[in-house]
Amino acid sequence: MPKQIPWWVGGIFMSLLFYFSFSSFGANRPIGASTGMAYLSTILFGLDSQNHIYVEEIEKSGAWEGVMLIGVFFGGLFMSIFVTKTFHISYIPTLWKERKNKSIKSRMIWSFIAGFLLVFGARLACGCNAGHILSGGSQLAISGIIFVIVALGTGVITGRFFYKKKVCKK
Repeated sequence: MPKQIPWWVGGIFMSLLFYFSFSSFGANRPIGASTGMAYLSTILFGLDSQNHIYVEEIEKSGAWEGVMLIGVFFGGLFMSIFVTKTFHISYIPTLWKERKNKSIKSRMIWSFIAGFLLVFGARLACGCNAGHILSGGSQLAISGIIFVIVALGTGVITGRFFYKKKVCKK
């Protein structure tokens, strides 16, 4: 069985993350992730703020969100390899194999579609789910709480619809 970290340790680390993100000692702004992707795309595609109003808006947040995403990736990798010892590479998750199919191509296509819709929705909402849930929820903002309820509700409904095939285990 993989090693687990107590819930209160995770809570302390999340509290420290929020403190250093929101405080003037840290980034002095809310946590988010989708703006980091938009910021990266402006660099990759050579967009400048003189010709694009949107680029001017996302440049205000800077590149710190991209750095945070890199840290999240390597932090998760470190934890899965050295702490919980659960690291493994899997192209198709177990639930997908049980309820959908064993096709890597199908999984990649659906992953791309879902990722595109997620990023499109995040930009449409002027923020991502991480920003609305983590930042808004931790600040007890009414909009953040409403978003959490709606996001979790639609996630459950979508999951029930998408994974509708039941598997009986004996």
